[in-house]
Amino acid sequence: MQFGICNEIFRGWSLAETFSFVAKTGYDVVEIAPFTMGGLVTDISGEERRKIREEARRAGVGISGLHWVLAQTEGIFLNSPDRATRFRSGVYLGELVDCAADLGGARVILGSPKQRQVGEGTDYGAAWDWAVETLGDAVKRAEDRGVIICVEPLGSSETNFINTAAEARRFAAEFSSGAISTILDVKAMSSEGLTIPEIIGESRGRFEYFHANDVNLKGPGFGDVDYLPIVEALRGVGYDGVISVEVFLFEEGPKMIAERSLGDLREVFGVEG
Repeated sequence: MQFGICNEIFRGWSLAETFSFVAKTGYDVVEIAPFTMGGLVTDISGEERRKIREEARRAGVGISGLHWVLAQTEGIFLNSPDRATRFRSGVYLGELVDCAADLGGARVILGSPKQRQVGEGTDYGAAWDWAVETLGDAVKRAEDRGVIICVEPLGSSETNFINTAAEARRFAAEFSSGAISTILDVKAMSSEGLTIPEIIGESRGRFEYFHANDVNLKGPGFGDVDYLPIVEALRGVGYDGVISVEVFLFEEGPKMIAERSLGDLREVFGVEG
């Protein structure tokens, strides 16, 4: 089991500063949002990628991969009716896979709700097929680079495409590839009809990453979500991957968010600091 944290919490910090603090706090890995590195991944040179990877290594922390991968992009959509847009988006998704691998990461977390929203009047089945088409080459690239694309189910308040873990599993299964799977997120699972332990149980062996947060958009331990049944369920399905802190409200500041979240996770998992 590894504990991770998403770097956009550390707004105004350099990546080197983030890596150093995260490592000293006791996290194992950092999950990076591309827009915090300066925009599109295609703008990040090979030399800069090597520098970021080396900064993480020197700090003693790993890079788990990328998330918020389509945020602050223009003209990139997972399921566009326009063939040229789908082609352009597919190319960019392949670039994301390359960037994650170049940084030493093994995951691309595919959330980005606005860039997968099904347009009004568009047939859902058609949008599904377009999304499969868009991702096809990126999945093949991921196979070559040792990266797993993790499809993230998100609640209906965020998007109207892939709202449940069951849908995400069905979508990933379209590719018959070990390079695409799903991610489970506590906030998102809280919007489903099933309990979180039930969702984890049904997803046994079919999710590759886990986001820890609360329905109040803060970190674990900052709200009312009971993590003990979640921990029991994760152990029950044999999950031993990354538990990554992802929050959306930052008023407590990065240091308190990072320290308190990790402290709570260690407590519920029974891991000493």
